[in-house]
Amino acid sequence: MRERSRDLFERSLALIPGGVNSPVRAFASVGGTPVFFREGRGARLTDVDGHEYIDYVGSWGPLILGHAHPEVVAAVTAAAQKGLSFGAPTELELEMAELLTRALPSLEQVRLVSSGTEAVMSALRLARGFTGRSLLVKFEGCYHGHSDFLLVKAGSGALTFGHPTSAGVPPELAAQTLVLPYNDPAAVVEVFARHPDQIAGIVLEPIAGNMNFVRPSMEFLRTLREQCTKHGALLVFDEVMTGFRVGAGSAQGLFGITPDLTTLGKVIGGGMPVGAFGGRRDVMAKLAPLGPVYQAGTLSGNPVAVSAGLATLKRVLEPGFFDKLGRATKSLVEGLVREAKAAGIPFSGDSEGAMFGLFFRASPPASFAEVMQSDREAFNRFFHAMLDRGVYLAPSAYEAGFVSSAHGPADFEATFAAARQAFAAPRSS
Repeated sequence: MRERSRDLFERSLALIPGGVNSPVRAFASVGGTPVFFREGRGARLTDVDGHEYIDYVGSWGPLILGHAHPEVVAAVTAAAQKGLSFGAPTELELEMAELLTRALPSLEQVRLVSSGTEAVMSALRLARGFTGRSLLVKFEGCYHGHSDFLLVKAGSGALTFGHPTSAGVPPELAAQTLVLPYNDPAAVVEVFARHPDQIAGIVLEPIAGNMNFVRPSMEFLRTLREQCTKHGALLVFDEVMTGFRVGAGSAQGLFGITPDLTTLGKVIGGGMPVGAFGGRRDVMAKLAPLGPVYQAGTLSGNPVAVSAGLATLKRVLEPGFFDKLGRATKSLVEGLVREAKAAGIPFSGDSEGAMFGLFFRASPPASFAEVMQSDREAFNRFFHAMLDRGVYLAPSAYEAGFVSSAHGPADFEATFAAARQAFAAPRSS
């Protein structure tokens, strides 16, 4: 029983909308009471009732080294002892910029912010300011933060709760965002034919992670690059989730596609609030104080947060890091698929680097429509069965999962054993 979690949630409901500070944490999609955690170490979490869990959420992606990694904690402690914030330039900001631009050649210049939402919002304002155009294109089921003009057929929590748009977004603002099916090259060509001189940019998750894990086709990615170049629009890769999570060169390095702008977050903060956006020098030159596109942030480049990100990235960019972690993640997914097959349950999975997706359908989906064909109720039963057996998955059928370098063979074997029992649970419920 998680009695203390239940008590804390009931108290939270009186003071915090929905009892949580981010919607998908509420367990509204899967049912039940959210777990309140008190501690994380390596691949494990401990809740306020003292129960331990193998964690495949990793704070929704940032913790690629696991919880409370000693080097990250030491870096944060050392930075905090020198001051929490200055609101002025520091050498750490420059070190982060140098590291990011070396790792991702498409980043000729970069600016730090405090969240992925802020990074994408700023990058798309920049795209509009650079091109002098108003229309943006996004893809069905992709989530790019909660900016007004992006909450149109969005993924993540908006998809989880069955409301992929948001109240409070003026229709005239939403009309400036055109939504296309993911993995549909013909639709990309068609939208440019209809609006040849009006589209400022296209933004996409180069591997979707907010409608669960959906891999792009190379034809789709190549069409995006070709059409943006042909029509003078900017291609924006939202790598907040995939950045330094699917490989050392992120998704753009993996697929060999060069975006005009890239947004980053999660891993580059190592668990602290850090985001970034960057790209072509001529585009970035439009930002204030050099140009007319305004963007600012009191805590941008915060030294404590940046220290956590630097400590994380230095480990992540070591040779061989992703070779080992990618093999581990693939073995996890293959093991779960094997257990489901043995139980006679339609189930599939996919992974790249340290990011994975699990689906209650015969094969991994390639689009939002196929994601919606997955058996959501079967996932909800599986989620609770795994939780009761000490395995913490994302509380939504529409979120990707994450593995850290702290996960090891014992964690995977325990996960397979839990799954073996969990896959049997729906038949008897």
